[in-house]
Amino acid sequence: MAGSAVKVGSKAPAFALPDQDGAQVKLGDFAGTWVVLYFYPKDDTPGCTTEACEFTDGIKEFEKLDAVVLGCSADSPESHRKFIARHDLKITLLSDPDRAVMKTYGAWGEKSMYGRTTMGVIRSTVLIDPQGKVAFHWPNVKAAGHAEKVRETLAELRRA
Repeated sequence: MAGSAVKVGSKAPAFALPDQDGAQVKLGDFAGTWVVLYFYPKDDTPGCTTEACEFTDGIKEFEKLDAVVLGCSADSPESHRKFIARHDLKITLLSDPDRAVMKTYGAWGEKSMYGRTTMGVIRSTVLIDPQGKVAFHWPNVKAAGHAEKVRETLAELRRA
């Protein structure tokens, strides 16, 4: 596993990436808001579709908790637009083709699948608080049911 560059309580690494429409999205754009930043391997693959659809299904709950959901993969903005249209997604998808942000957040590195070690995207999620600090980090997640775990953790942290 790649060494994670994110530590709970530390400042979340800044980023600026194009979204599905090609607009630059910066972490600083969300000051004062909770940010769910999740990293996933590829648009329109089974696990990634499950995860994106679950975040979309829960988007109203995330909005009630004053949170924005950002998905990030190496796919192009055009690929993201098709993925969003195909599944009627209500989340923002960021394009990180050189994987620089993924590496910074510990979401790119060695992973083991079927006994083989390869380099790839490590499905993970970072919850960033309104002050820009890492509030919670899921370093290696299973797609199904993950959005609900994130929502529950966010709700707990907001109550604390």
